[in-house]
Amino acid sequence: MAFDAAPLPYDYDALQPSIDEETMRIHHDKHYQGYTDKLNAALNGTKWADQPIEETLANLDALPEDKQTAVRNNGGGFLNHGIFWTIMSPDGGGQPTGELASAIEQSFGSFDAFKEKFEAAATGQFGSGWAWLELKSDGGLRVHGHANQDNPVMHGAKPIIGLDVWEHAYYLKYQNKRPAYVSAWWDVVNWDEADRRYRSYKAQ
Repeated sequence: MAFDAAPLPYDYDALQPSIDEETMRIHHDKHYQGYTDKLNAALNGTKWADQPIEETLANLDALPEDKQTAVRNNGGGFLNHGIFWTIMSPDGGGQPTGELASAIEQSFGSFDAFKEKFEAAATGQFGSGWAWLELKSDGGLRVHGHANQDNPVMHGAKPIIGLDVWEHAYYLKYQNKRPAYVSAWWDVVNWDEADRRYRSYKAQ
């Protein structure tokens, strides 16, 4: 099988109190593993099984029509969650670092203005989806919400940080209080990894 579910880079309980242990176990071991298994089932034996998922998702129209929905949903879930685990850390929180900090200030005016825009995208996403900080093709940053498991690469952008606002990501602890979950999430954002992702994309 071409795609493997990456282990968490920390213990299941490491992000408490922002994200509880039970949620992390179910989210990683059930939901993420499920997306991975279904992605492999959809692409097994095809030329796309050995291609980076970012490339496949950026060119969904190249896939047979009967595979596009499965790959969009499960490939997106696989990629999104692989990013999500890494841009959180028990040592996270605070403010952006490095080149990303300067880019956020340039694009949004201030970190606080960026946070306000990002929180609006996360809390205002109708139904299931994600809020993303994205690198646009022109080199600027934008905040954008995407439905379901869509990833920025499907829309011509590069993902820097993303917040999962599907109910399975927060409901055990926060129930219907999505804004409380969004607010608590800032305490675990791994800004060093976010800056690394930003610099990596800028260097391409």
